[in-house]
Amino acid sequence: MAFTKDQRDRLTERAAQVIARYPQPRSALLPLLYLVQAEEGYVSPDGIAFCAEQLGLSEADVSGVMSYYTMFKSKPVGEYHVGVCTNTLCAVLGGDGIYSELREHLGTEGEEPTGDGKVSLERVECNAGCDYAPVMMVNWEFFDNMTPRTARQLVDDLRDGQPVAPTRGAPRLVTWREASQILAGFPDDQATGGHTAGAPSLAGLRIAKENGWTPTDDGEPQ
Repeated sequence: MAFTKDQRDRLTERAAQVIARYPQPRSALLPLLYLVQAEEGYVSPDGIAFCAEQLGLSEADVSGVMSYYTMFKSKPVGEYHVGVCTNTLCAVLGGDGIYSELREHLGTEGEEPTGDGKVSLERVECNAGCDYAPVMMVNWEFFDNMTPRTARQLVDDLRDGQPVAPTRGAPRLVTWREASQILAGFPDDQATGGHTAGAPSLAGLRIAKENGWTPTDDGEPQ
């Protein structure tokens, strides 16, 4: 899609703010890719050209970076993009079953959104939430200890416009475009809300405190 004048003016103003944060303009490429993704919902050829123009790079350079990272999409995804972890631990504890159930339930293929544009689905690698396996993410927010039933309920609530809160992290779930805007470096009002570490994540720290263990130079408890 081609940017309108208003879109280009808005993007140019914000891109200047992002680039000014870095000693080398090229370092701003990832935030700029998120910026155009926040505007379009994905990174189009026009978005690639915009990033290249702003940073003095070739479009091939920008495309190479964009296509390397799975967080950037070359086609539209849903307003809520759902990722099911099917790496080893999550798979053993039910991740594969959850993914299969959701794929059948939503009736979609690949990362295409549902007909209402609300939800899309992908299989993802480790989300670094193994202590809460099986784990799902929606727009990069955690949903822990999932089952096929709770997974179906989650996507149904998203499609019905029901309020949904992540298990950990932000107190409310933002849309795909809003999440991309935050990752571009324009945060919302949730940075100090919610919680990020629950009992399973803090178990080692609790045991260390109970036993009076402290770190030593050789890494052994004392």
